[in-house]
Amino acid sequence: MRALKQLVRFGWEQALSCLFPVVIFSSLALTQVVSLPFLPRYDWLLIICLLMQWWMVRSGLETRDELMVITLFHFIGLSLELFKVHMGSWSYPEEGYFKIFGVPLYSGFMYASVASYLCQAWRRLKVELVKWPPFLVVVALASAIYLNFFTHHFLIDVRWWLSGLVIIVFWQSWVTYEVGGIRYRMPIALSFVLIGFFIWIAENIATFFGAWEYPNQTDTWSLVHLGKLSSWLLLVIVSFLIVATLKQVKGKSSTGVETSQIH
Repeated sequence: MRALKQLVRFGWEQALSCLFPVVIFSSLALTQVVSLPFLPRYDWLLIICLLMQWWMVRSGLETRDELMVITLFHFIGLSLELFKVHMGSWSYPEEGYFKIFGVPLYSGFMYASVASYLCQAWRRLKVELVKWPPFLVVVALASAIYLNFFTHHFLIDVRWWLSGLVIIVFWQSWVTYEVGGIRYRMPIALSFVLIGFFIWIAENIATFFGAWEYPNQTDTWSLVHLGKLSSWLLLVIVSFLIVATLKQVKGKSSTGVETSQIH
């Protein structure tokens, strides 16, 4: 029963941390079945995301520091979207006034929602890092992963080499978190895989509701290829490394926790 209670507590904290992504998915579903007046669907999604972001800061659910992190992710994601759509990796076939080179501005919030989840979960679960690699190593690795999303269209795709490098760099690293006053720990690499897997599930839901469209989904919806899981895994790693680095810069991370407290 104690383990079950802890699992419920953990699930509740995770659900609260996912508030922004839940609103995005709910909006995708709503606008798919209900035709809203005056504006195209993509523009309504942008308005909903902006209002949600304003409300989260206004209500205190997100701090101004977290808002800056989320805004950074918005621009990082939007830059990636502009390039990928230009290269034909996926498309946004519906009309919209607030589109840049075929990319609706609301798309950046889908990346920002990942950052929102990470920031919320970090604060709610009192996340701390154990044996975190040196700053320059983390920055170089995150930069290489992000750049590979662009360069693999012209040069060799080194995602699997980068994935192996992640395992080597973070082999001894752990993330610790608190649930109900008890601290637990998990290998960093495992947390990357778990978050990436659930984002892949979320991607299937998003494409089902027409958030965007892969070339193989033009005629009818189909499951997102499992190969995309590696892309999301690397994107999660970049996201986590950015958030962790910014947390460390702000002095909110710790380098260790007493072993006796870890379960």
